[in-house]
Amino acid sequence: MIKDIMVHLDGSPEDEIRLEHGQAIASAGRAHLIGIFTNLLPDLTIAMPMDGGAAAMQVLTELDGKVRHDGDTTAKRLTERLASLQVPSELRRLDETYGALSAKVVEQARCADLYIATRPDGGTETPDWSDLVEAVLFGSGHALLLVPRGRHRQGPIQTVLVAWNGSREAARALREGLPFIEQAGRTVVLVVDPPPGTTPWAEVESHLARHGVVAEVATAESQDRRVADVILDEARSVSADLVIMGGYGHTRLREQVFGGATRDMLSAADRPLLVAH
Repeated sequence: MIKDIMVHLDGSPEDEIRLEHGQAIASAGRAHLIGIFTNLLPDLTIAMPMDGGAAAMQVLTELDGKVRHDGDTTAKRLTERLASLQVPSELRRLDETYGALSAKVVEQARCADLYIATRPDGGTETPDWSDLVEAVLFGSGHALLLVPRGRHRQGPIQTVLVAWNGSREAARALREGLPFIEQAGRTVVLVVDPPPGTTPWAEVESHLARHGVVAEVATAESQDRRVADVILDEARSVSADLVIMGGYGHTRLREQVFGGATRDMLSAADRPLLVAH
């Protein structure tokens, strides 16, 4: 059961969209909503010219002060907006440089049942929060609800598509997505490229049935298509309001990076995506 929802806020117009989704979920489950406001500070150690100098330091210090002052204005507006949501809520503010924000947010997200963010799409938007999303996915221990940019809440979640491949990540996503599955009117389990002569979805059907969910099963062959494209085609076919899938990754020089299917979904998903690692 979802009782703590953390919504990423950064002062941009996307805040309102993320809050729409957070409010709807919080209202349905009488959950507590936490707005996590990331006020991005300039990194003075990077911005400082090689020759340094008092004048340069003064300019950078003034810039830091302006960002903090603007953050005060944004925090005041966000506090008032949260108060109007008619669900229990609070605002938490982090004034940090880009490099420090991810660790701080991950620490906070570990005590929330769900983290809501805008889906990182590799666009030119500033700042780019893809590193933050990656850090929360792999470091929080909880699920993320990623909303496409500009995608307002479309009403209650009626149809859920579960992308299932039998992996640990898929199982974790299924578990984290159960509150949405149990409330939906329709659940479709999609298996891409099932081995011939097998029914890898049988245990999922039984598991969901014990939760009172009668799931439909769909299978598809990827052939020359990306797995993400197969999933999205099926999501459009069944008019899914939410796609649930495991978030995959691997390490490279101790840095976590998205695996192919996850990366493709994050760049192309046209509807809310619940991912868990």
